[in-house]
Amino acid sequence: MNNKKHIQKTSFKESLSLALACSILGAGQSALATEGGGSSYPMGTENFMSGAMPPPGFYGMAYMQHYEADDLNGNDGKSLPIDFKLRANVIAPRFVWVTEQKVLGGDLAVTVTAPLVDLKVSVNGESDRKQGLGDIIVGSALGYHYSDKFHAVYAVDVIVPTGQYDKNDMVNIGRNYWAIQPVAAFSYVDPAGLNVDLKAMYDFNMENPDTDYKSGQELHADFAVGWGLNNGWVVGVGGYAYTQTTDDEVDGSRVKDNKGKAFAIGPSIKYSSPDGWFVTAKWQQEQSVRNRPEGEAYWIKLAIPF
Repeated sequence: MNNKKHIQKTSFKESLSLALACSILGAGQSALATEGGGSSYPMGTENFMSGAMPPPGFYGMAYMQHYEADDLNGNDGKSLPIDFKLRANVIAPRFVWVTEQKVLGGDLAVTVTAPLVDLKVSVNGESDRKQGLGDIIVGSALGYHYSDKFHAVYAVDVIVPTGQYDKNDMVNIGRNYWAIQPVAAFSYVDPAGLNVDLKAMYDFNMENPDTDYKSGQELHADFAVGWGLNNGWVVGVGGYAYTQTTDDEVDGSRVKDNKGKAFAIGPSIKYSSPDGWFVTAKWQQEQSVRNRPEGEAYWIKLAIPF
């Protein structure tokens, strides 16, 4: 069986997956980038304060997302001629422990994120829905405070294939493979001026043992730019940029002309309380999408010190 036939055989029966620190999506189609056209990281998760590590202590965070897409784009960036609908709702609790330990001059922290996913997809009249725990993310990080306004976090996250997966199902809430993700995040925070955040990530995807499919490596970044109003509020824009850097492989052979690409942007706000908690919210519209679903997402992030 050649590679093209192998991929077409799994059409619409590969994973339509979603997991994290929020939603991961994909739809099984031979033209799509990465397995199922999805990623282990939900693009656009982060917002303001992504690179500002808090003082030592325990923190609870929650990422909430609603995502919907009615287009599935091919390699030319145009919508494929199929009836496609995807709806995803995610609540992803995240627990952060910033220790008293210093490593290489930075504050050591450990994190765990456990996404709870409700995912529904319809393709040409056939639909399926799954609910449950997605792929858990565990990580360790070092935080630096270069000045009272400029901060940075350097981390390594590991995405664990804990979500439900069956290669014969249309919808899955797990990717069924491990991924390792180096992270560099930066925040410039001014309560009465410019605020800039950038979280850059690079994904090394392992092979799915049930399908012998290895998704290509992925480079992506979440960003936010805004202006502080000197009353706890910041208003601006946020989104993400994504590109797949290497080809997928199936049975050890490269899959050509199916690399993913996307960009998203939309309005974003943040409110920081005098009590130490903060909340961010944004809407982002995807555009310039290739080999992936194209849609819109609503995000809320809440961080509370224990």
